[in-house]
Amino acid sequence: MQKRDAGAHALPCAQAPLPPTLRQVRERLEYAIVWPAIKLMGLLPRPVARAIGIALALTVFHLHRRLREVGMRNLALAFPEMPADERRRIVRGEYISLGRQLAEVCLFPRYTRENVSKVVVYSGLENYEKAFARGKGVLFLTGHLGGWELSAFAHSLQGHPMWIVMRPLDNPYIDALVQRYRTMHGNKTVSKDDFIRGLLAAMRAGEVVGILMDTNMTPPQGVFVNFFGVPAYTASGLARIALRTDAAVVPTFTTWDRDLRKYVLRFDPALELVRTADNETDIVTNTALFTSVIESYVRRYPDQWLWLHRRWKTRPEGEPPLY
Repeated sequence: MQKRDAGAHALPCAQAPLPPTLRQVRERLEYAIVWPAIKLMGLLPRPVARAIGIALALTVFHLHRRLREVGMRNLALAFPEMPADERRRIVRGEYISLGRQLAEVCLFPRYTRENVSKVVVYSGLENYEKAFARGKGVLFLTGHLGGWELSAFAHSLQGHPMWIVMRPLDNPYIDALVQRYRTMHGNKTVSKDDFIRGLLAAMRAGEVVGILMDTNMTPPQGVFVNFFGVPAYTASGLARIALRTDAAVVPTFTTWDRDLRKYVLRFDPALELVRTADNETDIVTNTALFTSVIESYVRRYPDQWLWLHRRWKTRPEGEPPLY
């Protein structure tokens, strides 16, 4: 065998590394701000952390005009008869909800199986247990409502780890930090880029997957179904997987209860899927069913849903943009 020139072979590796790009510098600076802020808030008493989280969120509410306008526009689409003052009150309430949840996420490392009930309590746990006992997997149908980050976290603390479908954050350093918090008690994450394959594997193993399906999608990842009476391009993957695997679809939402001063993690009975001889029609029908469930919860807790997201951005062909 011919002997290689080790020196020549090593030359490319010896070159000085390229300087970091401006994007990388920005990402590191962002992380340098976010990491100590999260750690500091996590050391504070819970009422103080919540007060700071809410104050930060309300500061953004007052300063970030574009996000306020998106929220007001969404509410005008969903509730055209609603007065502008009421829409503004709901958008402000959503910022308060986000600030409260921010504080709770920062406090994740301090919660244990023994004390998590001071923060999150169950309702309808028997519905989850019945669905899980079928052995065909469970799909949690949920959305960006209330304390959605607490749903999987609190459930895993009680001994029920699950898979979470998520889109990685743009900043990889902050994304890694958030993933550590989400998975510190056995949860696992699956990227939206590997959505279908990950769900099929989880259902075959009889596992649990949480899916936030209340965000705008882009073709060909979804179908148009009505959301508050307005066509919204919606992820159809949950319906496809449920129809294919016969997994149980359990509506699951974690909302803030003002009387209890806690979050309530609520499991509804598993949904009855519509099945006909036309699979593609069934996908649309069941996606519409799932969306109607989310809408019913948003109507019950309008100031806890993420109105700041451009939910109706993708339009049917020929329709003008709504934003």
